[in-house]
Amino acid sequence: MVQRYHHTSMSKEKVTLTLDSDNLRDLRDIVGARSVSETVDTAVAAHLARLRHLREVDEWLAEMDREHGPIPPQTLEWAAKMVGEWEAAKDGRRRRKTG
Repeated sequence: MVQRYHHTSMSKEKVTLTLDSDNLRDLRDIVGARSVSETVDTAVAAHLARLRHLREVDEWLAEMDREHGPIPPQTLEWAAKMVGEWEAAKDGRRRRKTG
């Protein structure tokens, strides 16, 4: 599923960015005539959405900790393993789509 982050009603501000040369070249190759600024803005919006989500999860975990006590270490290990497996599966899907 591809999520779109369109913020057409938001005001814009011109900034100067320093980007990795290879990444910028690849971005320009991929987006072609489309706006690099729009693509970077979309990427920033997606990253912010992820950071906000992670902050909410952290707040929820802190609330659970206050209400129910600390999470047992074996549960944290299990959760870390699950996240690692999800990330590996996601990376594998990405490679198959671009490969």
